Amino acid sequence: MKKLVVIITTCVLLGSATTAALAAGDPNAGRYKSVTCAACHGIDGNSTVSAYPKLAGQGADYLIKQLLEYKSGARFNPIMLGMVATLSIQDIEDLSAYFSSQHVTHAASEKTLALQGKALFRGGNLNSGVAACAACHGVVGVGNNVAKFPSVAGQHSEYLEIQLKAFRAMERINDTSQMMRNIVAKMTDTEIKAVSSYIQGLQ
Repeated sequence: MKKLVVIITTCVLLGSATTAALAAGDPNAGRYKSVTCAACHGIDGNSTVSAYPKLAGQGADYLIKQLLEYKSGARFNPIMLGMVATLSIQDIEDLSAYFSSQHVTHAASEKTLALQGKALFRGGNLNSGVAACAACHGVVGVGNNVAKFPSVAGQHSEYLEIQLKAFRAMERINDTSQMMRNIVAKMTDTEIKAVSSYIQGLQ
């Protein structure tokens, strides 16, 4: 219970930060530079492949963080490593500004799963110590760009499942203060599937 309180408090404190530098990219330049991203993420950042994330509407600062961490190896993916290898900081800022300026498309949730997912997203699981997703990602899932908490609303459920399981397996380790790893460590496969389905339908 104490760890749950610490996680939620950390989310609130990071979410209230006002000194973080905001992205200064050029979305028009980013649109032209995004051509190579379109095959996986879609022309406007709305991927049609459910294993690949939608980037449209994502916080620019969060996108910058992820691209820099792919580049440094802090977040590993062989495809993304090759894609970011030649990107400059300006390229990264421009791409992030472009995708953040687009509008995410939404899909339906699986109704039965979404009921359980909604309860987890909004209230967590006090019995097992799973923190509410809404504490960091917001009640409607739009995240907090200043704190670099991603927008999750409308994201593919398959992609979300993959990432949550990667955090749980310690295969993805670029979360601040291990927040995601600590939370997902207590989640069952059923809970992960349920909350992922609910998030996909959030709008």
